[in-house]
Amino acid sequence: MNTGASMNRGGSRQDYETPVDFMRAVEKRFGVMNVDLAARSDNAKAPVWIDEKKDSLLEDWGSLKGNLWLNPPFSNIAPWAQKCAIESANGARIFFLTPASVGSNWFSKFVHKKATVLFLNGRITFVGAKDPYPKDCILSCFSYGEPYYEVWKWK
Repeated sequence: MNTGASMNRGGSRQDYETPVDFMRAVEKRFGVMNVDLAARSDNAKAPVWIDEKKDSLLEDWGSLKGNLWLNPPFSNIAPWAQKCAIESANGARIFFLTPASVGSNWFSKFVHKKATVLFLNGRITFVGAKDPYPKDCILSCFSYGEPYYEVWKWK
């Protein structure tokens, strides 16, 4: 019998909040986040947010000002990655937190050579979770200079 994450794709909780300690590290390095692209009023990481009542993937992110934060549902990252690539080509500065799925199609098509990718050294414990996230994560920074890769010891 097959088990594991691939067999339960999308069946786990998808709305874990980014922890304060990680957001402090991000803002110390990159500046304040101005818009949260996938949030609720009780977990937004910026003073302006787009919640599920509006489909963020249909919004014009290029018209939004400042740093844009995105911690998408991890069950279906591809459309979010594609949107980041498209909107960053129009100047949107997006900070995209995801599992480090560097062998995935979404990574090769929409992140590789299009964003600065920070491999996070130090696991993240999302708000509401008792243990750190079990996989490595990356922070892809779109419209943040020339694309490159770096290991970031954020703690």
